[in-house]
Order: sequence, then C-alpha cells, then structure tokens
Amino acid sequence: MDDEIAALYAERGKDPNSVGIVETQYWTCQDEPLDLECGRRLTPYTLAYETYGELSPQRDNVILIFHALSGDAHVAGYHTPTDTKPGWWDLMIGPGKPMDTNRYFVICANVLAGCKGSTGPSSINPETGRPYGLSFPLVTIGDMVRAQERLLSHLGIERLLAVVGASMGGMQALEFVVQFPERVASVLAIATAARMSTQGIAFDAIARHAIMSDPNWRQGDYYGGQPPASGLSIARMIGHITYLSEEQMTTKFGRRLQSRESYGYDMAVEFQVESYLDHQGNSFVQRFDPNSYLYITKAIDYFDLAAGRHSLVEAFSGVTAEFLVVSFTSDWLFPTHQSKELVRALQANGVRTTFLEITSDYGHDTFLLPNPELGSAVSAFLGQVAAREWAATRREDA
Repeated sequence: MDDEIAALYAERGKDPNSVGIVETQYWTCQDEPLDLECGRRLTPYTLAYETYGELSPQRDNVILIFHALSGDAHVAGYHTPTDTKPGWWDLMIGPGKPMDTNRYFVICANVLAGCKGSTGPSSINPETGRPYGLSFPLVTIGDMVRAQERLLSHLGIERLLAVVGASMGGMQALEFVVQFPERVASVLAIATAARMSTQGIAFDAIARHAIMSDPNWRQGDYYGGQPPASGLSIARMIGHITYLSEEQMTTKFGRRLQSRESYGYDMAVEFQVESYLDHQGNSFVQRFDPNSYLYITKAIDYFDLAAGRHSLVEAFSGVTAEFLVVSFTSDWLFPTHQSKELVRALQANGVRTTFLEITSDYGHDTFLLPNPELGSAVSAFLGQVAAREWAATRREDA
C-alpha cells in the first residue's frame, strides 16, 4: 500500500496493514463444459476472483480460500479508497497477518451459483438472452470446487500450499482435498462439518420457504421487477440467528426495548433484538440475489462427504495433506462434536491432524471476528507447512 492511501486509511480508521486497493477479476470457461452432479452440463460459465500478494517463481505459495454462504470473492482490501468496509476476512489476510501476503499468494473466488460475478441464477442464459432464474441447474459443493480447480489450471497453479474455509467454505475445502488430493499440501477446516446436520437442513428449508412464499418471487422469474425482498429478509434473519450464540444475544440485547420504556401492547418492533434482525435482513437484500440464496443453501444441504462411500474414513483414504481443524465452544450450528468426527476419520487414515477448540461466546460467527487464538494458530500452522513444502520444492529447483 502506498503512503498516500495508507494515510487515508489511517485517517478513516482503516487498517494500515490492509492489502490496499484490489480489483475483482473474471475468468470465463468457453470451451470445456462443466458436467454437474445433477446430470446437466453448464457452458459457458464465469468465475469472479481476487488475488492478493505475489506468486512465487516456484508457484508454491498459493492459498485458496473458500467463502461461506453469503460471502464472495472480495475477501480482503478495498475496491476504492473511499470504501468504508473491507473484504469479509480482511483481519486474516494482509502484510503481517495470519495469511501474510508478504509470503503467500492468496486467491478467493465467488462460488458457482453465486451473485457476485460468478455464473448463477441471475446471470444471462446465452440460449434465451434472459436471466436463468430457476432454469439454472442445481449445483453441489462438488460442482463448485471442480469449477475452481479449473480456474487454478487456467492460472497455471498445480499445487496449493493450503485450502482454507469456514462454514460452507470449510465444506468446499474438505471436498477439494478429497477430489484433488495431489493438489493440496494442507487444509484449514474451520467451524465446519462433513455434512449438514438435520437441524441445519431444517433452518435452511424454512429460509427457502420464506423466499418462495413471497408473492414477488414468481417462481424465480422476478428479474426486471420487484424482487422477493421480504422473503429474503426473513431468510437472512433466520440464518443470522444460527450464527450467533445464546450468550452473545443475551449480553448484546437481553430483553431490552429499542425505543420504548414499556411495552406498547401492539405488533410494532419493540425489543432491541427485533430491531437488530430487521437491520440484518434489510441490509442483506441490498447485496444478495434471492435465487442464489435458494441454490447455495440447497448445495449445503446436499453436501455429505461420506455419500457413496462406506464411511467418512473411506472418504479421506486418499488424502495426504496436513490438517488444522478448528471449532468454537458456542457454535451450535457446527458444534465441536462434528469437528471431532472429522479428526477421528483423518487420524484413522494416519493423516497428520491438529485439532483446536477455541473458547468463545460469539457462536458460529467467531471466525469472522478478531480472535488472537485463531490468528496465531493459522499463522503457525501455515508457517510449518510452508517450511516443509518450500524446503522440498526449492531444493529441487536449486
């Protein structure tokens, strides 16, 4: 970051160790259809992605980050000097940060079916000249990572120092290493699981019903008109509750009223927690496509790493990458016992695995918040993996 921009960031209260101004890039695959698990083919398709840091001459310092449900390719930095909000994981990526861009080349791509530059339901169907809507094929976590693997090949990257993901991003990291074990040296799986729980599927189903029950949804053909904003807002409220913990909600809101001193005995928004959820829902509809929410939650619900195999142990049978598995004590969406299931299956295959449970009252969203213990663990883990990998690759080049 140059001095002028660094001064501007400092003046605005921004992190001077940010990666600075970044630009979203786009890659379109025109000539190789993507065979999807649903039995259909997708062509052409585009992935939006961003990169941070410098690719080493040996191309051995690459970290691929997978985003969660509502994330996108903009994981760090700012798009313009006047932006007030950085990328969604800016606290983890940048010079001197856990994913140190002075050492590593970091890539993050918007998932297939997303709405932030990658091909999805809101994209134009080349056969009709209109948005796909529900004619867009259902995609899976496996489809998402196969598309990103092709992006890596396009960029000339054969092997990754690490794949990193939390929540749905962790599912993608797990799927990637199982599908392409030879391409991965290490995996950081944070607040994630080998499959979505029944309770998680239930919450996703209610969220989808909220969107599809909105009169403006019109079977997904709302483009050019009023979107199902009310339904998406409710879906976001439902999801957001699962990202928090009871302790956090009690501490932050309790039973406090928002703008009244006593109950109004009407149906107005009265409690602070109600007002907070309204804000979360209303702000979300400004940046996310309702159909993408349907498609991505469906992909999460379909995900089951052991499906088609005898067990989760068998799923990891070809994996040689080193693992760091992290959970949070107050995360009830992806609780610690699901992380331990991953650890047991990995250890049954002799995979070098480190497990860390972090005490936190912030629930599932802990991974998005400043957490020195998580940052230190990620930094140390990547440093150890890099030392081993670089000793091997750079000795061969000498």
